[in-house]
Amino acid sequence: MTPATFRAAFPEFASTTDYPDVQINLWASVAGTMLSEDRWYDLLDTGTMLFTAHHLTIGAQDQKSAAAGGAPGKVSGPMTSKAVDKVSASYDSGAVTYEGAGFWNMTAYGVRFYQLAMMVGAGGIQL
Repeated sequence: MTPATFRAAFPEFASTTDYPDVQINLWASVAGTMLSEDRWYDLLDTGTMLFTAHHLTIGAQDQKSAAAGGAPGKVSGPMTSKAVDKVSASYDSGAVTYEGAGFWNMTAYGVRFYQLAMMVGAGGIQL
């Protein structure tokens, strides 16, 4: 996977200012170390791209927090309710997350990655 193929597959990461090639290459390299080609086979590039997109999204959230004077790297779960004056909203985050996925539930890319990771290499069962 190259930054160009990653950006073609995920055009939301087209900005080289917000998502420099060095960051894409960093996370693709980490994915290359962690994802087994024997297990991922034809889905290795897809897994690498989702892994990379997840980490880039987490990084962008950290940058946004730092720019607003907050502490980058702060960990929080998905917001399930919010109230402003007399208006409130809540969401069922359990409907779109996986139990036990932890960190991967923090972005839509992570959820997709986790779903694939649970399926790849499963194959048939022989008794």
